[in-house]
Amino acid sequence: MKKINAVGLRCPEPLMIVRRELRNMSPGEAIAITADDPSTERDFDLLCRNLGYVMEEHKAESADNSALYFFVIRKP
Repeated sequence: MKKINAVGLRCPEPLMIVRRELRNMSPGEAIAITADDPSTERDFDLLCRNLGYVMEEHKAESADNSALYFFVIRKP
């Protein structure tokens, strides 16, 4: 599974990187993303709903006044 660390990147960079990677992947492959930009929750949800990708995992963890967001997205 391909992994992308988007920590420190701000909208729209994480979305652009993930979208480009998904386009280059074969059906059935998945990508794991770690981000700290809260807008990635909305962006990746819309990406999956609008383009038919499958959000297999989405969770958030908070610590020390910051949050990390974890996603697994699969190309159908």
